[in-house]
Amino acid sequence: MDFIKSTIQNKHALNDNADNVRAVFYISDGTAITSETIGRSMLTRFPNVPFEVYVIPYVDSIEKADKAVQQINFLYQKTGMMPLVFDTIVDDKIREHINQATAFNLDIYEGLIGKIADELQVAPAPHTVNAHGDVDSEVYKERIDAVHFALDNDDGARTHHYAAADIILVGVSRSGKTPTSLYLALQFGIRAANYPLTEDDLYENTLPKALQPYKDKLFGLVIDIDRLVKIREERRAGSRYASYQQCQQELRAIQGIYISQGIPNIDVSTMSIEEIATRILQMTGLKRRIG
Repeated sequence: MDFIKSTIQNKHALNDNADNVRAVFYISDGTAITSETIGRSMLTRFPNVPFEVYVIPYVDSIEKADKAVQQINFLYQKTGMMPLVFDTIVDDKIREHINQATAFNLDIYEGLIGKIADELQVAPAPHTVNAHGDVDSEVYKERIDAVHFALDNDDGARTHHYAAADIILVGVSRSGKTPTSLYLALQFGIRAANYPLTEDDLYENTLPKALQPYKDKLFGLVIDIDRLVKIREERRAGSRYASYQQCQQELRAIQGIYISQGIPNIDVSTMSIEEIATRILQMTGLKRRIG
């Protein structure tokens, strides 16, 4: 069980449905990023159902598949409800073992590839380790390079790399710039930097010198004042930084900068990271490097 990590999706639904938490498994012979991304996207359509989430990556052997099945069956016996299983297992034999679990199985690859083959009236090519590795190595490199870029250019750390950025996220402190930058990098291979507009920047109603040459790369995040106060309180309770008045002043000032400088922006108050990233791609026309 130590190779499984657990989280709760739809936490707001727990109050009314604490006894009906449904287990969800995202399983893959790789990182499980694809199965988790697709599964979570689908489950957002059921906001009133609380899900306990288990992610099991690198299920690349029968032995590992059987261990996963044991955990799935354990939760079925414990709760009396069949877990949902989203998998992107490519190997037929390993997938067959996963499908032996007492669960509602959703084979993402098998289901989609089968439908595509039916439509094209062409049999899919057999899976080969070398071809899979070649594709994955290119995607992996793009992903890692983008993640490294996001980490190196987080929070205005290294502004001299901005010429290589695909996008530079700006906003007040704790408005979601860092997680959005990392998600853009991890999922789409986009080189995203982020820069926090400080109190001095905001009150001067102008862009910092480091950002001025890259105005066309800037994208702003806006957040509701009550949410911002709550987030900052969790970080620095009782501080001026987390006070309602301070948050209100910063948000008013940054809206002024967005308007005066013509910086596109979105309100992220009620959005998930996935939604924020998708909206940014849609609004900016940025091209994915991977995915």
